[in-house]
Amino acid sequence: MAMQAHEIETLIRETFPEAKITITDLAGDGNHYAAEVIDESFRGKNRVQQQRAVYTALKGKMDGSHGELHALALTTKVPE
Repeated sequence: MAMQAHEIETLIRETFPEAKITITDLAGDGNHYAAEVIDESFRGKNRVQQQRAVYTALKGKMDGSHGELHALALTTKVPE
């Protein structure tokens, strides 16, 4: 079953409670999302480290063909 945008945000928010999180359903089908996560904890980390932290927060929901989240275009940033 496909995930809803609020479910994705909830999982990310558990790890990044102070983050600014924007989830967009790219195709309107509940399977292809974009997420922008802006959080101070990313400061000093490279982009790969930032994105790995977010994927870890998703707790396996993107794992293989059995994952509930099919596609996620992820952007991570440090607050300005």
